[in-house]
Amino acid sequence: MSGHGHGHGHGHGHGCCEDDHEPAERGVEYGLYRRIDIDKLQCLNESRDGDGKLVFKPWDQRTDREKFVESDADEELLFNIPFTGSVKLKGIILSGEDDESHPAEIRLYKNIPQMSFDDISREPEQAFRINRDPLAELEYPTKIARFSNVQHLSIHIPRNFGADSTRVYYIGLRGEYTEAHRHEVTICNYEAAANPADHILEAITPQTHFIS
Repeated sequence: MSGHGHGHGHGHGHGCCEDDHEPAERGVEYGLYRRIDIDKLQCLNESRDGDGKLVFKPWDQRTDREKFVESDADEELLFNIPFTGSVKLKGIILSGEDDESHPAEIRLYKNIPQMSFDDISREPEQAFRINRDPLAELEYPTKIARFSNVQHLSIHIPRNFGADSTRVYYIGLRGEYTEAHRHEVTICNYEAAANPADHILEAITPQTHFIS
């Protein structure tokens, strides 16, 4: 037996497996929450400050009911999710309560940092009507070509099934992650920039010989 079926194994703590093309445990596939710059994540219209960060959690905690976010003034929520590198987003799972507070629609936007409710009139990259899913069982596959180079993802929940507020327990993101290498390139550039000074000294020396 291969051991990488749909069981609940212990491989979700390792970060190397997301780039593998071999079949993997679902918990590993939904490991992108570890690639979120969680300190900079924003959730607009959350009833309690900071709760929006709590729903991006490990796969084995997806049915946990102690951590959740609830909307405040109305049923809308808007998540601004910065990643620490580049993501190819392949699927999303969203879980709420099994009642009218469960989100009924989600709209995904790509690479719009600091998005606000003033921006939601823009056309999303993709939108889904979603079903009640208290056990986090339903995945909504993305159009991968539109989400192949995502540094920042915004998730807008415009409505629920009729309640005054919306409650979300879990948002799972499946995809591939690529480290950002910009800093390494910058360091190489700085190292290379020190060399021209040496060449300038060498260039001055022959001129001195010509003068003499």
